[in-house]
Order: sequence, then structure tokens, then C-alpha cells
Amino acid sequence: MGKNVVIIGGVACGSKVAARLRRLDPEASITVLERGYFPSYAGCGMPYFLGGVVSDYRHLTSTPVGIERDAAFFRKVKHVDMLTRHEATRIDRERRVVTAIHLESGEERIFPYDVLVLSLGAQPVRPNLPGRDLAGVFSLGTLEDALAISRALEEGTMRRAVVVGSGLIGLEMTEALKNRGVEVSVVELLDRPLGTLLDRDFGALVAQGLERHGVPFFGGERVVELVGEGGRVATVRTDRRDLPADLVLLAVGVRPSVDLAREAGLTLGPSGGIMVDEHLRTNDDRIYAGGDCVEVPHILSGKSVRQPMGSAANRQGRVIADHIAGLPGRYAGVAGTAIARIFDLTAARTGLDEAGAREAGFDPVGVTVVNSDMPHFMPGSALLALRLVADRSTRRVLGGQVVGLGRGDKRLDALVASVTGKITVDDLADLDLGYAPPFSTALDPLTHGANVLRNKLDGLMDSWSPAELLDRKERGEPFLLVDVRTPDEVRLQGRLPFDDQVNIPLGALWEKGDTLPGDRTLVVFCKISVRGWDAYGILRNKGFGRVVLLEGGTAGWPYGLKG
Repeated sequence: MGKNVVIIGGVACGSKVAARLRRLDPEASITVLERGYFPSYAGCGMPYFLGGVVSDYRHLTSTPVGIERDAAFFRKVKHVDMLTRHEATRIDRERRVVTAIHLESGEERIFPYDVLVLSLGAQPVRPNLPGRDLAGVFSLGTLEDALAISRALEEGTMRRAVVVGSGLIGLEMTEALKNRGVEVSVVELLDRPLGTLLDRDFGALVAQGLERHGVPFFGGERVVELVGEGGRVATVRTDRRDLPADLVLLAVGVRPSVDLAREAGLTLGPSGGIMVDEHLRTNDDRIYAGGDCVEVPHILSGKSVRQPMGSAANRQGRVIADHIAGLPGRYAGVAGTAIARIFDLTAARTGLDEAGAREAGFDPVGVTVVNSDMPHFMPGSALLALRLVADRSTRRVLGGQVVGLGRGDKRLDALVASVTGKITVDDLADLDLGYAPPFSTALDPLTHGANVLRNKLDGLMDSWSPAELLDRKERGEPFLLVDVRTPDEVRLQGRLPFDDQVNIPLGALWEKGDTLPGDRTLVVFCKISVRGWDAYGILRNKGFGRVVLLEGGTAGWPYGLKG
């Protein structure tokens, strides 16, 4: 007779465990306790349902051929008892039983187990704000939440919305609401969107993208109150302004649902998630955990982290099922990978930025490049800003960020493989990436970025990011910006917002470069700083001792240009 397996939570990780385990062990008894109405739905698709990209929420609950993944589907197809509206209330580890209550009838039931799997998920954080319980104030954590927001939008009275928080869900919902004809503003406590994922420069590029689509971004502001009229939200009050709102989405993050695990005496980690080993086992050998409720190691830092992603939850579910079935399942950890489409912009990251790399004991060197995703002569060619980080001594690729209108997803995935495979920046530069004009430039932006970073590591080039230039300006360091674009480009594209700059087109630099002062750092740039690299060589050849390249040029400058 097979094992008696009870799974608490039937959305991503839990349903994956059930389906995979059934394939591996036809004799196992598998019961899933799911407190919601909908098991095994595509939660990451909810913003696209609310934005009208997905026409019917049932597409999120169905198989690719349109069969609804409900309790009957799991019973008939998977031979799994999927018990929806059953909330687990207690785990007795000594007796190895789970107590659950049926939320419709109030009936309490006992479920014995040989193996228990916790897929408890996470809950949206609802800040303790005055007015948070007013009508029109929402969070998005479950499909039930999405349907409630959908019903509110269908009333036709939601004309102005404020999204509080600019993480992945907040920005995806910003686009969704805008697509539904709602005016949207975003308020964020940090100074930039995606502030826990992107650095200062790349977050500012995302803020530019929001503004370009008519979405005001109010960074560095704290929401202090939600003000209502007649029981409905009417105003979001921050420490700086009042914003009118018919709908408010609280999207300030999620916290792992671990009360059940804590009460059962399972070990929690430093960020509040359930601690698990490489097989996703807790400190009780008969209890596994996976999905948004667990902490796992970061593959670079070794730090215990939470990465609440459907992709990670599904991979963890497979490992759990394999190990229960006696296969050598192992989960190595996460790289901190995240990607979002925000209107026409891709924003993504993986691995560590410089601050995280230093904290993990590396000696990081980073560089930003801007390049087209396809040759300029191809229709649809668009720019990508890419930041690469490597360790100075080992030259190992540690991470990267991608923001731009061009195709960023495949560059991100190549970076994930580079970080996970522990390859060097030299290896990355030499990867035999696919090339044809509809897909890439002859030297892919990744290849170009790796080559620029090699130049920096080898001491052939010194460079500043936009944020570094601003910091040096604030410290009063003397430098002169040398713009090597043509006068027409300067007129059409705009100038950097500084007085200390001159415009000498690259073709005139050999002749006029001697007129530049020798007592200040010369910061050279063009639109994307490829010509800036040529200018760097010219000025160094002329004997200027302190020359620096502005990374990304004006196209990668995220802090506004002057006309």
C-alpha cells in the first residue's frame, strides 16, 4: 500500500506535488486541502485578466485544452482528492494528523498522514492605515481578490486609481488599470519603482517609462491615510499630497503564511519563511514545505531568502514529489530572478547587484551599456539598457539588470544561465549566441556588455554610471562633460542637465581635443557611448590622464534631458 500524503494548499506548489507524485506512485493516497474556491490556477495571470488581455478568468483555471482544473478534474484525471474550501487549522506532529474545517458547513475533519506537504502560500501585506477597510480598497493575492476587483471595474464608476507600492504586482496592475481606461498614479515609499530589484539608474528608467504612459510616479512618499466619503475611498493622503481615488490597490508586498507551521513547532528563517533543506524538508522529516511560504538559499550569497514566484513554486513541487517517491530530488536555490513587462518596457534582473555582491563577500565591478536588440535597419529595433556585474579577481558573472523597449527576456535568461553556471565574463563574451537580423545584432547586447566589462576589468577603460556621476557632482568633484554627438543630435535628442559640458563632434576631436582643460576629469559620451569609447581612446592618446566614459550615454541617462 502506498503512502498517505496530505498536502495543505492546492494552488502552485501543492497541485504540482500532487500531479507529479501521482505519476511516480500510483499507489499513494493523495489528499489536498485548499481553503479557496479555485485550485491550481495561474495566479501570475490575474493582472492580465483584469487588464482585458485574458478575456475570461476561467482561462486561468483551465488546462491548455480548456478543461477546468477543479476538484472533479483532480479526482477523475489525477486520482487526487482535492478538497476545496477546507482550511487546515492544526497539525499534530506526534499523532501525525491534520485538523481542518470545511468553511461552508463548519464541519471539522481529521486527516491522518504519513507525509505532510505545506504549500501555505503568502498573503498581501495590508498596512495598518486609517481607512484601509473602506469600499474600493483592494489587495491582489487570490483569484477571489481578482474577481472582486473585476466586479468593481465593471460598475463603470472607477475613473481614478492609486496603486500603493511599485513592485511587480503593483506595476503590472498599473498597466492593467490603465488598459481599462482608469487614470492611475503610483505611490512608493522608496525613491524608485521596483526598488528591491533594480538599482537607482534602472529604477529611474522604469519611472521614465511610467511617466511616458501618463502614470505619475510619486517616489519617496509615505501613505498616511485613506480618506473616505460615504463609506467609499475618495482620497489617498501621503506625507506630501492628496491624490483623488475611486479605487486603491495596496501592493506593498507579501508575507509568508506560516502561522500553522509556527504553531506546529517548525523552524522559521530570518525573513519569516519556513526553513527547509535541499530536499524541501522541514525540521520534521515527515513534513515538506514549498512555494511562497519557504526560505531557500541564494545560489551566490548562500543567504536564506524568500522568492515568491510561481516558477520557483512549481520547481519546488517537483523536487518534493520526487523525494517523497524515493528519487534524488534536490533544490539548489534561487538566483533572485525577476522580470516584468510594464506597458512597452521590459524590466528584469538576476543575481546580485554591486551592493549585494559586496555584502556577500565579492569584489564587484559593474558596467552599463545601451544597445539595440536588433540591427538598426530592422523594423522594430529598440534599445536595451543592460548592466553586468562580475567579481574582480575571479571574473565570475554575478548578476545583471535589463530595462528597455527591446527584447530583454532572452538576454535575462542567458544571464541566469551564466550566473548559475558560474561562468566568467570572458566566457560570456565568447558564447556562441544565435544571430540573425530578426533576432539580434551581430554582437549581441550581452556580448557587447561583456566586452565592455572586460575592458574595465583589464584596466583599459574607466567609466561612471549615471548615478555615480550624480554622486560625484554632489560631492563637488571637478569634471567636464565632453559630448561627441553632432550638433543636430544634440538639438533633437537633448542635453545632459549640467552646465559644465562642451560639444565637440567625434570627427573634430583629433583637431579640437587639445583645447580641452587638462586639470579636470573629462567625461566623454554620445547617444549610447560607443562613439564615446572612440573619444576616450583619442583623448588618452593625446595625453589626457583623467578620462572617463559615461556609461549608456544620453539614451541610458534616466534623470531627464534639457531641450
